[in-house]
Amino acid sequence: MTPVEHAFSQSGLLAKAIAGYSPRQAQIDMALEVHEAINNQSSLIVEAGTGTGKTFAYLIPALLANKASDGGEGKKVIISTGTKNLQEQLFHKDLPLIRKALATNAQMALLKGRSNYLCLYRLDQYKQSRGQLDAQALSDFVNVQTWATSTISGDIGELVNVPEGSTVFPFITSTVDNCLAKDCPNIKECHLVNARQKAIDADVVVVNHHLFFADMALKDTGFGELIPKTDVVIFDEAHQIADIASEYFGEALSTRLLLDLCSDVIQIYLTTLTDVKQLGKAAEKLQRTCQEFRLLFNHDPERGNWREKLPQPQFSKAFADIKTDLDFLYQVIKLCVSRNEAIDNCFDRAVELLAKYEIMAKVDIFGISFWYETTRRHVVLHQTPLSIAEKFSENIKNSNAGWVFTSATLAVNESFDHFSEQLGIKHAAQLLLDSPFDYAKQSQLIVPRYLPQPHHNNRAQALVNIAEPLIKASAGACFMLFTSYRMMHLVAEILAQTIDNPLLVQGTMGKRKLLEEFESNTDAVLLATASFWEGVDVRGDKLTCVIIDKLPFASPDDPLLQARSEDNKRQGGDPFADIQLPQAVIALKQGVGRLIRDVKDKGVLVICDDRIVNRPYGQVFLKSLPDMRRSRNIDSAATFLASISAERSHGE
Repeated sequence: MTPVEHAFSQSGLLAKAIAGYSPRQAQIDMALEVHEAINNQSSLIVEAGTGTGKTFAYLIPALLANKASDGGEGKKVIISTGTKNLQEQLFHKDLPLIRKALATNAQMALLKGRSNYLCLYRLDQYKQSRGQLDAQALSDFVNVQTWATSTISGDIGELVNVPEGSTVFPFITSTVDNCLAKDCPNIKECHLVNARQKAIDADVVVVNHHLFFADMALKDTGFGELIPKTDVVIFDEAHQIADIASEYFGEALSTRLLLDLCSDVIQIYLTTLTDVKQLGKAAEKLQRTCQEFRLLFNHDPERGNWREKLPQPQFSKAFADIKTDLDFLYQVIKLCVSRNEAIDNCFDRAVELLAKYEIMAKVDIFGISFWYETTRRHVVLHQTPLSIAEKFSENIKNSNAGWVFTSATLAVNESFDHFSEQLGIKHAAQLLLDSPFDYAKQSQLIVPRYLPQPHHNNRAQALVNIAEPLIKASAGACFMLFTSYRMMHLVAEILAQTIDNPLLVQGTMGKRKLLEEFESNTDAVLLATASFWEGVDVRGDKLTCVIIDKLPFASPDDPLLQARSEDNKRQGGDPFADIQLPQAVIALKQGVGRLIRDVKDKGVLVICDDRIVNRPYGQVFLKSLPDMRRSRNIDSAATFLASISAERSHGE
């Protein structure tokens, strides 16, 4: 029996460390394949259905590989996850348990992006200038100052008494652009530098996908040392990485970067270069121009095609004004170069922003998508490569490392072709592991009849008519997941008038707070969009009904999708079959995965979209979903939910 098999056996290390542990064949199969990929420095793609235990299936062989054998050095391991929450769960919960079970002395490190660490220099600068603060920001700043004297890690996640969206954070953290790096007077105490050094020295490092690709694309100077020294790379929630990688292999210019530069220049003028009045005037002029540029776009956040927008007279003029004012600010800063490190840093940033401006002005390059997205306050212009397959596969080939890609949702129609082609992964071993849950007994899939079309006026009311009896039968414990904010708000307005259950609507409070409210309020109904389709884990009878408003095809207006579709057509492909359908299948699988999270869970999934049964491509969706009992009868679903609700009441 190999060390990996022994670790998962009935009398092995996991059984000794975890009360009630019992071996699962799918978990052992995955662990053995991960072990092979690590040993052979090869690639492995694994879809591990919910409940397989994939986290331990990759952690055990990774940590065993890290243990030095025959006097040699162990392998350095990077584990990349989809979100900071998953990062923290891995680092603070799963890894310590495995480390103890294996009795290994491997050094572990958790590394986040720079915006998660307190910048002592910027804290000090802000303290000196004391910009205009409202009462809440002032209270937050006082709390930050108190915490700053005692923190060891500088991780702002420790700041429990400061809200996540506080306006104070941009002033006490650094960006790639405003970091003074080696010229910083606080470099020796820098929390970010210390965290990175720990990661470089550690045996096992837990990062997230954004940070990994920032490193791979070498966009964040000073952090390019980590990946080249790695022997094992494991991606959990790997279905996300193609889109994230594209973002980092491209370029972006945002009004936020421009306004950050203006803000820092104004602070320098107010504190150290008070004799150069033009600094303040030039920065304020660029601030106004950026704000006017944002006002040209719709009030609500949107995405669009920058290639089509730029030629329009009002946009081309406003964009040219940004160049004029940025160039003027650059000239003024240039006169101050060498007076201090902070203004020198602003000069470097102005040079880089002018270069990014030129990139976003030349929109006639092929093989690239030019698109924009807006937030309430900012505009971000993107230049994104249509394919990162060549670059990514080159990195794998040159790494001499073992690469493991795993998620509960990677396959489409039992094939990994879509995933592997996006990333250019060739000759990878593949493993498709079904969930151990008995979906036929634990769940029902309902596709209601006679639904109006997605854009019909009565659509929202029809969704409410379906939801009401199910919410009543389940006594709350229900998620309604939408593909658009518009439909979510329409349904919320009607439901608020027709049911007594508390309604929790995305956007009314932070995601974490919304979930806490849902779990603590037994009869609550949660209405949400894309960000709740994955990474949400509500177990047991707290969630027994998931209603999905329609199949999650990306909007045909999405500029990145449009560009990829045109490119696919030019190469003789079928954009619907090659791009849109696989993306929608993966998204639906993620949404479905919210329902059954445990062997004892029961529930009903309702997909309010006839296309899944009356269009040929509907079979691709159905074949990719768990084997649930299927029905078109809402009454049978309500009966099933009522029985679950009765069991819950009886248990209480």
